[in-house]
Formats: sequence, structure tokens, C-alpha cells
Amino acid sequence: MSQLTSLYVYKVVGQASPGVDTADLVKQLGLDPEGPIDPARMVSSAAYYDFFAALADRDPNGLALPLRIGAAMRSDEYGAFGLAWKSAPTLRGSFARSERYGHVLGAAETYSLESTADGVFFNLEKAGDGRVGMLLSNEASLSAVDTISREVSTSAFVPLAVYFRHAPRGDISVYEAHFGCPVHFESGRDALLVSDASLDAPNRLGDETIAGFFDRHLEQQLASLTQERHLECRVRRAVATVLSEGVPTVSSVASELAMSARTLQRRLSEQGHSFQTLVDRARMDLAQRLLAETDYSLAEVAFLTGFADQSGFTRAFKRWAGQTPRSYRLDAGA
Repeated sequence: MSQLTSLYVYKVVGQASPGVDTADLVKQLGLDPEGPIDPARMVSSAAYYDFFAALADRDPNGLALPLRIGAAMRSDEYGAFGLAWKSAPTLRGSFARSERYGHVLGAAETYSLESTADGVFFNLEKAGDGRVGMLLSNEASLSAVDTISREVSTSAFVPLAVYFRHAPRGDISVYEAHFGCPVHFESGRDALLVSDASLDAPNRLGDETIAGFFDRHLEQQLASLTQERHLECRVRRAVATVLSEGVPTVSSVASELAMSARTLQRRLSEQGHSFQTLVDRARMDLAQRLLAETDYSLAEVAFLTGFADQSGFTRAFKRWAGQTPRSYRLDAGA
């Protein structure tokens, strides 16, 4: 399952309209509504999208909520990534660092640069199933890129255009007033179109030496994340392959990975995981795929994900996803 930095959760909450209750939604993500905010702490992208959609539904000004969230972001809040963005000599260097190091903020988001005759597309690719919360998150992400570009550049940064894959959720003029440029929906991409002149303008605090320091730090973070995800994915894959036979023990999975149970538990603990948490994630991932992509009955999905009965599966799924399996299937259009 892809993950995103929990920083985004608190930024969403911070931009909710006055009087909108958010504490219960934050707690469902396993976070403290009062913080502290740690960009390195991750939440599952699927849970984050559901949280975002639920809050936007509660907010009387939900249309503009993602845009407000993006406008509230500052580069310093992104930790070493934000400092590398700010200290890059030009905005082109900032964007290139997003392309290279964006995954330190979560594996769900990938950025890329694409040169065209009209300018350069700064593309966003986001893992997910296209649910409403994901679309809101895409709007917030591009609004944030726009905001921190304006923050660090010496030029009066304005995109040439903004593009979204999804249909407009309301009045397009709200988006165009926010970005200060044309906004195109149902366009086949999520992206900012930026001029070469804007990209090559110097950043206010650009310094190649300082940027290099943060680049080295981010390279280490990226390498660490790659190793961590590799073990996490191996464990979840090993669990998923045998769930129809029942939930595996830590000893059986460790044996499959050619290590002792004690070594596996120690390595997972060093990376901030527990075996049980990964088992739950593997079961949730499999359950979501089966519900969205097959016509198996709920009882059959329960069996295939290691549950003895449908009621136990329903309780667990509601705890994981915040809704019943039946509701999830309906939302997924299965």
C-alpha cells in the first residue's frame, strides 16, 4: 500500500472551515489531533484519501478546501526535501529535486518533467483508485507546488496553465482565480505547464553548496526507504500468498524469507513496523482488490483474506478502511 507524509493530514485539518469537527477523522488515521507534526511519519494513501473526502464533505466550502491547503504550504515544512527545494539555484533545480526525491514524502506521489514546444509540464502521478479523496489530494498537491514555487523564486511565478484529469467539481472560475491562469479539466494529465523563463529564474536563497548538502542527505533517506520498503513488501507479499490457508505466523513468514523469527521482528522494529501491522495491511490490500476487481461474495472475500467468518471480516475491514466491505465495493463501482 502506498503511503503519504502525515504532514498533509494536519495541513488539511488546518484549512477546514471554522466549526468543522475534525478530531474523529484524524484519530481514525492513528494520529493525535494535537500533533506533534512529523513529516517522516506516514499514513496509508487510501486512508488519507478517505479522510480528505470525508472532511471536504463536512466543510461548507469544500470546493476550495484543496486549494486553501496548497496555499498554506511552505517549503520549510517539508523537512530536508523543502530545504533542498529552497536552496536549489533555480526553480528548474527545485523541480528536478521533486523528480528525484519526491518519494521521501511518500511513495504515492511521483513527479516528472516533460519538455514541450509550449513549455515544461511538471507532471504529478499519484497511486490510487481514483476515489474522490485522491482527486482532492491532486488539487491540493498542484496548489502546493504553485505556492512554494512563488515562495522561493525571484520571478513573479505564474503557471502558463494547470491541468487535471478529473472533471470539475464546481465553478472553474474558483480554480482560475486561485492559480491565476487557465485551468483545464478532463485533460488526461495532472500537471502545471511552466515557461522556461520561469524555470530558469534564480531562487531567492539558491546556493549550490547548500543544495548539495541536502541532496546528500536526501540520497541517504531515499536509500533507506528503498531498503525498508523492500523488506516490508517481501513480508506483505509472503503473507498475501497464504492468507486463504489462514493467517501465517511470524515464524512461517521468517522461514519463507530465510531468516529467524527474531531477526525478522528486530528488522521490522528498526524500520518502525510490527509483523501484525504488516499482516493487517496485506489483508486490507487483498480485500480491497478483491472487492473492487472481482465479483466474489463477501463470504468468499472473507475466506480468501484469512477470516473464519464474514462478520469478523466486516468488523476488521471497517476498522481498517472506515467503511463496510459492501460500501467500499459500491464506491469502487464493482
